[in-house]
Formats: sequence, C-alpha cells, structure tokens
Amino acid sequence: MPNERLPWPQTIGIGMQHVLAMFGATFLVPLITGFPPTTTILFSGVGTLVFLLVTRNKIPSYLGSSFAFISPVIASMGADKNMGLALSGIFAAGLLLFVIGLIVNQVGHQWINRLMPPVVTGAIVALIGLNLASVAAKGAASNWGYSTLTMLVILVIAATSRGFLGRISIFAGVLVSWVIAAVTGGLDPKSIAALQDAAWFGLPPFTHPTFAIGPILLMIPVVLVLIAENTGHVKAVAEMTGESLDASLGRAYMGDGLATMIAGFFGGSGTTTYAENIGVMAATKVYSTAAYIVAALFAIVLGLCPKFGALILTMPLSVLGGVTTILYGLIAVLGARIWIESKVDFKRNVNLMPAAIALVVGAGDFTLAFSKDVSFGGIALGTVAVLVAYHMMNWLEAWAAARDGSQPSGESAK
Repeated sequence: MPNERLPWPQTIGIGMQHVLAMFGATFLVPLITGFPPTTTILFSGVGTLVFLLVTRNKIPSYLGSSFAFISPVIASMGADKNMGLALSGIFAAGLLLFVIGLIVNQVGHQWINRLMPPVVTGAIVALIGLNLASVAAKGAASNWGYSTLTMLVILVIAATSRGFLGRISIFAGVLVSWVIAAVTGGLDPKSIAALQDAAWFGLPPFTHPTFAIGPILLMIPVVLVLIAENTGHVKAVAEMTGESLDASLGRAYMGDGLATMIAGFFGGSGTTTYAENIGVMAATKVYSTAAYIVAALFAIVLGLCPKFGALILTMPLSVLGGVTTILYGLIAVLGARIWIESKVDFKRNVNLMPAAIALVVGAGDFTLAFSKDVSFGGIALGTVAVLVAYHMMNWLEAWAAARDGSQPSGESAK
C-alpha cells in the first residue's frame, strides 16, 4: 500500500521500473518542443517529489512531461524559438491548476464533473492528438525510411510482447530504431561531436519565463486536460488500492500545479501524472510511494548528467517523427476511449455537435487572432468551443423542454 515499505533492494528495483516506464514519453516532449532534455528530466524528478509532499504520500504517481503542452508551446515560441515566452504560459497554467486545487480542496470536486463531463473531456483529449498531426508528419518526412522502420518496430514489439516489454513497446521501438540509425550512419555528425564533448556531471541549462499575455492565453486551456488526466489517474489508483482518494483530489491538482510552476520557472516542460507508471503498479501490485521517491531521485541524477542530455539529442528527427505518428494518434484515440467507457450517447445532438466542432477545430488548427501578440490556436480555440457549445446546447434543450412542458434528457435533465 502507499504508506507501506518493502526492503530497499526491492524498492530500488521497482523504482527503476518506474524510471523506464516514464522515460520514453518524458524525454520525447523536450525533443519535440526544443527544450533541454536534461532540464525536463531533472524537473520531472523534482516535480514528483513535490507532488508526493503536497499529497501527503497518499497518491503514488510519477509526474512526467505532458503532451498537452506541445502544440501551445511550439506556437508560443514562434519562429525565433523564444523559450521564455512558452515558459510564461507553462507557469501560468501551473498557477491556475494550483488555485483550482485549492478550491476543490475546500468545496469538493463535483463542480469539475459538471463543467467537464466525459463528452467534453474526450473531445479535448482527441483534439490535442489531431492538432499535433502536422508536427509528426514533418518529422516523419525528413527520412521516410527511418520513420517507417520506427513505426514497424513499435508495432511488432507491441503485438508480440507480453508483460512489461509490451507496456514499454514505444520506448523499446525508439531504442531499436535509434541504434539501427546509428549503425547505418543516420545520426547527425554535429550531435555526435556534441556528445563527445559533453561533461559527465553538471547543471542543466536553466531558462526563466518572459511573461506575455499571448502565450498565457494559449496555455490556459491545457489546464482542463491536466484536470481530466489527474482525475482519471487518481481514480485509477483508488480502484487498484481499494481506498477512496476523492478527498485528496484537490491536493493532486495542487501538487501537479506546483510542479508545473517550478518547471516553468526554470526551463522544464509542464508536468502531469503518468498512466505509464500506473501500468507498472498494476503489474507489480506495489503501490508504495517509496518506489516513486527512488524514481524521482534517479531522474534528478540523470538531469545532472550533460552527456546524457547530449546522447538524447543524437536521435534522428525521422525516428522522432515515426514514434510521434503513433503517440499523437494514441492521444486522439484515447479521447474516443473516454467516450466509449463513459457510454456517451452520440444520438443526442447536444453531445454530437460540440464534439464534432472540437475535432475539426483541432485537426484544422483554427486560429483566432485578436492582435499580433494575442491569438487562440487549435487546442485553445477547440477547448473553448466545445465547452461553450456543450453547455449552451444543454441550457437551450432544458429551456425548450420547460417551455413545451416535456422532460429533458441526459445532462440537461440534471
């Protein structure tokens, strides 16, 4: 159980499995966005320790890089790759999530469920995956041979492997394709030279936010995704352990919000609780938070190794394009999975139309510009669109039912 402890050798072994589980997705985010990988890895470890502290060691979770930040980060940085602008949005998103956590901790979480029912959360998650499709296509097109190889290796491992290897099929596929690219001369000579020159130990590069309203507006909708992810993960842990964690949900938001603020202030990626590590707990039946402390400390050590960061940067863009083709598709399908598991009724227009709008806005990367510095991109605009359309249609349906003296159905009846 979370408050119980195994002997240290076993705890360290379980902790190392958590490092492997989180590593693939956590280091991919900085590669895609151009953030320093070692800085992101370092603050994923720091953020996990912060999360465990804020949640009083009741919720065993690892905080890794959130894919929800990728598109708004890329948009915020602009052509000149200004990290500071993107970091201001990450910091603001973390602050808002922390404040929401404080409110939930005081008044409960039912209002979150009413604001974001499954049809809304599923649409937001799906539109994130669709919005990132063009990023994957660009990487894959840099070398179709390596990107196709990467996808094939991942598919073969996922289809033929069982147990832990099957759960880390994406990481294993990237590793295999990366090695093949290295053997066949597919690595950039400049990245190889940088790897040889990099020191073994040292602080990662730190960058501080440059606050601006544009990036902040782009990042705010990501908070809704973080809420949905945290809520789902907390409920999954509660189901596995057999202990209700609803009273700790606000603290989970606060922990992730504070971790994201810290990462955003120093140059790391925004964080979220990781489903990959929940998979490790499901396999091992070990929920002890001590294993996560070990994983966090090991991540911090990796973050203090510049040579490790230089090694990650040798990965070919085409390999990255191959893996992100699968990852972004999985994000989109995960949104549909939320609908299926929640039995969302798409025969009702109040569910069907808001979701449809969100998907097209995300896939089309719609942009609404108010000025040169203030605009809403695909994810932000899609999130606002699905929220407004869903609640407006439910209110109108309830109003029409009251006018006609009939009984409304679904959410509007509540």
